[in-house]
Amino acid sequence: MSMDPVALEILRNALTATAAEMDVTVWRTSRSTVVRELLDYSTAVFDRDGQNVAQAARIPQHLNSMGAGLLTVLRDHLPVEQWEDGDVVITNDPYCGGQHIPDILAFRPVFVDGARVGIVGTLCHHLDMGGMAAGSYAAAATEVFQEGLRIPPLKLVRRGALNEDILAMMRQNVRRPDMLWGDLQAQLASLAVGEANLQRLAARTGVEAFVSACTQMLDGSERAMRAMIARIPDGRYEFEDFLDDDGISPDPIRIHAAVEVRGEEIIIDLSGCGRQAVGPINATLASSQSAISYAVMAVADTEIPANAGCYRPIRTIAPEGLIVNARHPAPVANRVAVSHRLATTILGALHQAIPGRVPAAYYGVSYVCSFQTIGEDGERGVLVEIEVGGSGAYADGDGLSAYTFGMHNNSNIPAEMIESEMPLTVVGYGLVPGSGGAGRHRGGLGLFREWRIDSPEAIFTANLERFKHRPYGLEGGEPGREGRLFIIRDGEREAMGSKVNNLRLKRGDIVRLETSGGGGYGDPATRTAEARARDAALGYA
Repeated sequence: MSMDPVALEILRNALTATAAEMDVTVWRTSRSTVVRELLDYSTAVFDRDGQNVAQAARIPQHLNSMGAGLLTVLRDHLPVEQWEDGDVVITNDPYCGGQHIPDILAFRPVFVDGARVGIVGTLCHHLDMGGMAAGSYAAAATEVFQEGLRIPPLKLVRRGALNEDILAMMRQNVRRPDMLWGDLQAQLASLAVGEANLQRLAARTGVEAFVSACTQMLDGSERAMRAMIARIPDGRYEFEDFLDDDGISPDPIRIHAAVEVRGEEIIIDLSGCGRQAVGPINATLASSQSAISYAVMAVADTEIPANAGCYRPIRTIAPEGLIVNARHPAPVANRVAVSHRLATTILGALHQAIPGRVPAAYYGVSYVCSFQTIGEDGERGVLVEIEVGGSGAYADGDGLSAYTFGMHNNSNIPAEMIESEMPLTVVGYGLVPGSGGAGRHRGGLGLFREWRIDSPEAIFTANLERFKHRPYGLEGGEPGREGRLFIIRDGEREAMGSKVNNLRLKRGDIVRLETSGGGGYGDPATRTAEARARDAALGYA
């Protein structure tokens, strides 16, 4: 049964609107600042077999891997035939379909007249899931067991009834159980909204027509992606970059991509990447594939509806045991370090095939800092901050400053919100002059943020990158400036490395983070006098 093109497009937009309404539901009902303010969550709609058919405009790192996570759950743990009306399946296990332990995936099947027509899903980055560091971002973890509570794929809700025992176990193992339950409730509310919308749509079109239309959408995106790839010159294009270190060893880790374009298909060979690390910067294959999907979609010269169909022409070669396809029980808390670097590496390779379409490297790291404050009475608060930097310059313009880019789509946590909830004060926040790479077009500037400890003591952890290997420029453009981290105590400023694990701080200490700028584009000598004057006038130079 084939739906006519107009009706199909109407339904596709209705499914995208469903994902967007689920998105707004999470935002309006969540509790923690990492979800409510940073917006570190995603929502999506899947067909009855678990293929992604629609998604909200949220986090690329999540969306391209939520489908892979669901398919892993269905294939290896809970076959879809075991899912019943009213069930909610959750997991956060990186080796069972998840990404890293703070991210809880939640899925709900949707039934109409007893027939399964689809699945709705949410992913939220929870404030804390236990482990050896607040925020579950331990910089010194050497096994995934140290990173927090792992939840295998299981039914948190069975036939509409919440499993109180599972919830109690989860709450007992995290630092802020109130925030965990609050954000889980937001996910459950979002799933209920998605279920109701899908039921209305499927009832209106008819179950058979709805199921068939989902297949048509996937096939249509595949055709559009194949046509786009066919317009890229055939060839093999290689590029490499490096991660600074894993926090345990000072040695850099190679990220290498060989991108081969063959007609309507792309093969991404990651065999040249470094071995998996001892420290927690490894990525599972699902995380790495999200970076691959993002990079290929980002260079599209026409709009392609984002769903599982458009990823079919992309093949990945990544032997297990590499940093991009870590083997259990490797720690993966900061897996996004690999995702960011892999995305910019693939884009660097594609620049050789389609020059002018790809920008210089953006900051390329999630600047994750976590604070655990300890009050006079022992009360503990947790804050997770994820800062951004400058985007890379384009062939026809400067990069954007302090701008979420690439694998990111985060917002910032307002200083007022932090100070109203935590014994912390944001004493400085602004752009870092001169941090953008020079070029005919300048890279965007990074930002600085300073937090003062107002509690008797606090514990600080950081998982950062781009302190040694700077975001690259293109066509003669210079790299962006590296990131920096300082502890300011009694007026003395001490430089720190990019990975800090459970550093004890006291009242009055200040943590200052400076994020990297984006790379420049083109020979700096060709930048116009007017542009230089504007940089000077605005304090960018």
